[in-house]
Order: sequence, then structure tokens, then C-alpha cells
Amino acid sequence: MPIITLTSDWGLKDHYLGAVKGAILSRLPEAMIIDITHTIPSFNSEQAAFILRNAYPNYPKGTVHILAINTEESEKFPHTAIRYNGHYFIGTDNGIFSLLCDKPPDKVVEIQVPQDTDFFTFSTRDRFVKVAIHLAKGGKIEELGKVKNKILEKILLKPVIDKDVIRGHVMYIDSYENVITNITEPVFSENRKGRKFSIFFRSYEIKKISRSYQDVPPGEILALFDSNRYLEIAINQGNAAGLLGLDYKDMIRIEFR
Repeated sequence: MPIITLTSDWGLKDHYLGAVKGAILSRLPEAMIIDITHTIPSFNSEQAAFILRNAYPNYPKGTVHILAINTEESEKFPHTAIRYNGHYFIGTDNGIFSLLCDKPPDKVVEIQVPQDTDFFTFSTRDRFVKVAIHLAKGGKIEELGKVKNKILEKILLKPVIDKDVIRGHVMYIDSYENVITNITEPVFSENRKGRKFSIFFRSYEIKKISRSYQDVPPGEILALFDSNRYLEIAINQGNAAGLLGLDYKDMIRIEFR
């Protein structure tokens, strides 16, 4: 059964999601349509890429993923399909693919499939669906348009590492208001080298890494590495972002001693 996933900033109020699902099922009734999320903050490609890059590896190879974020096309930002790690991704090449991929895609194609309408404000329904159906049916990605050598690079801020300090930032806040940083477990372990450490943010300090939320009493602050190996600041049964005053791109500092 062909699988097509949808990631967007549409929300659930309007007709966009229903229209796209209907367009897919009209062409491919046996398709399994999976909603990754539709609550991305408007036009926030970084958060869309973060969510999808942590979700897509759990799907079978050959799954087609539609990224309905910032979809208006221009000469600089063309509609594009890529093949990466055995999966297909469809969107606008405005830097979002570079945030999704840790290495160059296996194939990059600038889409030249005609739209279904003369309107250019709903590319997901009028163009991306046709591309997704082609790929879901086993069509070759090269048949969709012009093969390219690379995607547009967008620089994502990475942790700054000194001898005794790692400086990172908040890159995502989940629905529980857990604060996820861009500091990974491998980066932490490589630089710790068995030393003691303190994690600083705002006026707070944490001196240990917990293994689960229940390692501390309810209401207490903790730090742990989540299932995707990112450093997370949380409060057991509490809302860390709001209570600790942390927001997107706020600094997190780890000092070793």
C-alpha cells in the first residue's frame, strides 16, 4: 500500500487539508495518507524540517513526504522533489531540504509537471499531489523534470564548542513545553571526557543528566537526552518553557570542570 505523509502549517480550521487528501484519494484510492503535523507555526521551515527529520525514518522505504510549508514557487526557489535515504520528499527548494538532510540527497529534480489550475496559491493540491502520486505508483523521480546537482543550502546554527564550554540554543518546544536544544548526546559525550559539568540557562543550573522524567519529583527541573538524542530541559509533570521563561533560540550553556 503506497504511503503519502503530509506536513504543513495549515492548522485544522480551513479546507486545505481536506482538499489535498481528496485530491490524493481521487487519483490513488488505495493510498494511505498520514498526517505528520499541521500545527507548524506559519512559514517556519526550521521547525517543519525538525519534526519531519525525526519522524520520517520510522516509515517504510519508498514513502512519499509532502512538505506544505512556504510553497510559493519562484525562479530562485523552485518546486523540487528529492530522494534521500530511500524516501521521497516534495516541496519548495528554499532551504528546507538542507535542514532535513545530513548529507547530499541521492537525487534532486526541479519539478516541471504542469499544475492542475492557473492559480498559484495552492501548489500542494494543484502540483505536489500529482508528483506524489507519480512517485507512490513507482514512477521514476527523473521523469518529473530537470535533474539538478544540489539543493539550496540554509545554515542551521550549530553548537559552538570551546575547550570547556558548549554553547547551544533552543531549537524546538514541544506540546508539553519541553525545551529541546541543538546539543546532541554525541557532542556532549565527546567534549565531556568524564568531567563534571553544569548546564546553565536564564538563572538556572543543572548538574546532572537524568534518564527519565521520573528521576526527579513532580515540579522539579531536569535535563535529559530525548529519544532523538537531543538535550532536553523539562519539568516533571510541568511546562518548562513557560515556567522557566525559555523561548525559541534562547541560549543554553554547558560548562565542564
